[in-house]
Amino acid sequence: MKTVKIGIVGVGAISGIYLKNITTLFREIEVIGVCDLIRERAEKAVAEYQIPKLYEDMHELFADPEVDIVLNLTRPYEHYEVSMAALRAGKHVYSEKPLGASLREGEEIAALAREKGLMLGGAPDTFLGAGIQTCRKLIEDGYIGKPVGAAGFMICRGHESWHPDPDFYYQYGGGPMMDMGPYYLTAMVNLLGGVSSVTALTRTTFPERTITSKEHFGETIDVHVPTYFTGMMEFESGIIGTLFTTFDVYYPGQSRLEIYGSEGTLFVPDPNTFGGPIKLLRPEQGEVMEIPLTFPYRENSRALGLADMAKAIQTGRQHRANGELTFHVLEVMEAFAASGASHQPVEIHSRPRLTPPMPPMGKPGVLD
Repeated sequence: MKTVKIGIVGVGAISGIYLKNITTLFREIEVIGVCDLIRERAEKAVAEYQIPKLYEDMHELFADPEVDIVLNLTRPYEHYEVSMAALRAGKHVYSEKPLGASLREGEEIAALAREKGLMLGGAPDTFLGAGIQTCRKLIEDGYIGKPVGAAGFMICRGHESWHPDPDFYYQYGGGPMMDMGPYYLTAMVNLLGGVSSVTALTRTTFPERTITSKEHFGETIDVHVPTYFTGMMEFESGIIGTLFTTFDVYYPGQSRLEIYGSEGTLFVPDPNTFGGPIKLLRPEQGEVMEIPLTFPYRENSRALGLADMAKAIQTGRQHRANGELTFHVLEVMEAFAASGASHQPVEIHSRPRLTPPMPPMGKPGVLD
């Protein structure tokens, strides 16, 4: 079976792990070309990863008949323009999270993909890794009984102390919910099903931030998005979940995700990773046990969702990190903001279909 060819728009910080995995791990996809507004970045990627083509701009990339999928690695507020243009050009699209910087953008992207009969997918794909896939198996096999609740926490003091270019995290399409919420919500939906309503509170605690990372040390950022989100979700199944994400708090850790059941509690790995550890508490044991991983892809396997989508194009099956899922997560994230602004519950209208679990065996880098 021939490889599916990928054209990448945007060669910033996140592109490195995609390029590494596409060129060294996943055997059924290949990068045929890249472009970036900063040409030097694209030139560096071409040289480092022996990429055949360097495009002058994204429109030249879209016009290349060899490109099967456009991988959109631009900043969140640029996702809409790039994905829409790629779809208009007849290309399948896989985007970094979020699908769009607003629900309206996501609706238009999803509608155009349906109209054109094109596949749409997107990050995060961490839920396809060994950690969360093992957790899904544990829940489905009854290790915690009937799930009754869930809680996720992503607590940090923001990105301006370490990120080389942190400004966009505080602009349209940024903030802790749009940045980190996709990891937690995608994992929760994969483990517990879709969300039906959200009730939340939000706050922009610090209207201005000072950058202390060396590249822009001393510069200030005007904050245009909420940086403190806390709220409750009702899942379609009746399960009640909570989610807390913030860029405002000093905290010794960062992430926590827990699933509560009638017969035990499951401590899910950091959903921004592909591996473990997984821990399980059952009353008869009286202590927390670490559970071995029983699925592949425990290392940083970004592009796994892209490879799965490529296989779906070849075989006609549904892909797992699909547009229905990414749109549902976007709708839930915007509901947190809308509920926080209105102080009213917000109903979720989208209903993602549960996709099959990853197979526990197989050749590394080759999808089912």
